[in-house]
Amino acid sequence: MSCYNVEHNCKEFKTGKFKFEIKVNGVKKTTFFERNEKIEIETYEGKTDTSSIRWVSDCEYILQKIHPKNMAEKNAIDMRILTTSKNSYTFEFGIVGKNEKQRGTVERISN
Repeated sequence: MSCYNVEHNCKEFKTGKFKFEIKVNGVKKTTFFERNEKIEIETYEGKTDTSSIRWVSDCEYILQKIHPKNMAEKNAIDMRILTTSKNSYTFEFGIVGKNEKQRGTVERISN
């Protein structure tokens, strides 16, 4: 037993508007996205993409770009929410079928 309880209110993050920040070569990049139960619309560096969502469980879903522009974008992405707090969640993501995963934190902008 552990004294540390990890919060998992994943259902609270199935829909809404969110922000994800990541450093790429030392430069902070921000992605904004809006998600409902079936699609996610993402805007990154002025470009907008739409992906379909297939929920595997309350804390895991598969993203698939609806209009991939190249072979790499045809790969589905496995998204797994690891922990949640009031207005953010930590997640792990990677290409379906690959072992390499990355982690990040998403902040809710609005419901």
